[in-house]
Amino acid sequence: MTMDKSLRVRAGLARARSVLSRAERIARLKASDRWKDDDSPLGLAKVRVYKLAIKKKKKKAKEEEGEGEAAAAPAAAAPPAKGAKGGKPGK
Repeated sequence: MTMDKSLRVRAGLARARSVLSRAERIARLKASDRWKDDDSPLGLAKVRVYKLAIKKKKKKAKEEEGEGEAAAAPAAAAPPAKGAKGGKPGK
């Protein structure tokens, strides 16, 4: 039986998971010195899951200035749209 396209996993999970497995929680507790070797793996302490915010890449200032001027010139020269307010009164 084939799997539906919406259910396929291409490159794994792309977004951050909100729940960690028991092994991942123990690893994070060990890293923060909150885990002892004789502790029970049941009833683990809560571990915060940090979500990484990916910042968008900034364009160079020169490119933005050039695009802004080029886009503003045709818009200023264009006539107002039909039925737009602020034009000549019809009657």
